[in-house]
Amino acid sequence: MAQTIRKAIFPAAGLGTRFLPATKASPKEMLPLVDKPLIQYSVEEAVASGCDSILIITGRDKSAIENHFDISFELEQLLKEKGKEELFAQVRAISDIAKISYTRQKQALGLGHAIYQAKDFAGKDPFAALLADDVVDCEVPALKQMIKVFEKYDAPVIATMQVEGEAISRFGVIDAEEVEPGVFRIRDMVEKPAFEDAPSDLAIIGRYVFTPDIFEAIERTSPGAGGEIQITDAMRILLKERPFYAVKLEGTRHDAGDKLGFLIATIEFAMKREDLGSGLREYLRTIRP
Repeated sequence: MAQTIRKAIFPAAGLGTRFLPATKASPKEMLPLVDKPLIQYSVEEAVASGCDSILIITGRDKSAIENHFDISFELEQLLKEKGKEELFAQVRAISDIAKISYTRQKQALGLGHAIYQAKDFAGKDPFAALLADDVVDCEVPALKQMIKVFEKYDAPVIATMQVEGEAISRFGVIDAEEVEPGVFRIRDMVEKPAFEDAPSDLAIIGRYVFTPDIFEAIERTSPGAGGEIQITDAMRILLKERPFYAVKLEGTRHDAGDKLGFLIATIEFAMKREDLGSGLREYLRTIRP
């Protein structure tokens, strides 16, 4: 029987160039989706999926992430004194969410290199990797859907979504056979293929469940353009040696690392809020097409 997933890592050392100048001094992962930073959504997803040990892989100028998940004594004291108990509870819950540790990725040399920084943290245990850019809105947490498949097949699992048309060329794409509804055994993966060369319409998104042998595969991965080590290349090495599975997630994935995707996600999440939804709908009706 497969081990359960209790550890999750969050690569967060990227420079966030798609959101400049906002990310010149502020981490992209701290951009607020309504009133909660992107990375908090992913951490909450991991915790709701059974993970209680978190590693965030940071870089220079990312201290705001650590501060966010730390206790803020002065703020909490102020909220208490002003009788704002609900806000106090929200703020305290952030620092109590899980056991969170941090490590530095000194150079941004690709996602594979970032994940490799978690080698000591993971040890001999399987673990999840989540990218804060991908916000997945679903009833059953995205990672929980994947862990269910991991526990059944005792093999690495990646998340996929269906992408139609030319947009598929922006993603890693899987070649796979469906073994049960929404679950696929992967034959191969292709990074950003041309539309006519894409082996399917199933794109890889930022959720992974790995076994610890991924680290040895990363060690064997040759750097690509810019000296970056791509996780897709490492997964293809491992794919030759063991089964790999993919899950087509039940839910809506928002690319919050893209400006338009971020705006759409903000509107979608705000529309679901009792305190914001009706006012936002009313405003949107006034906008001329």
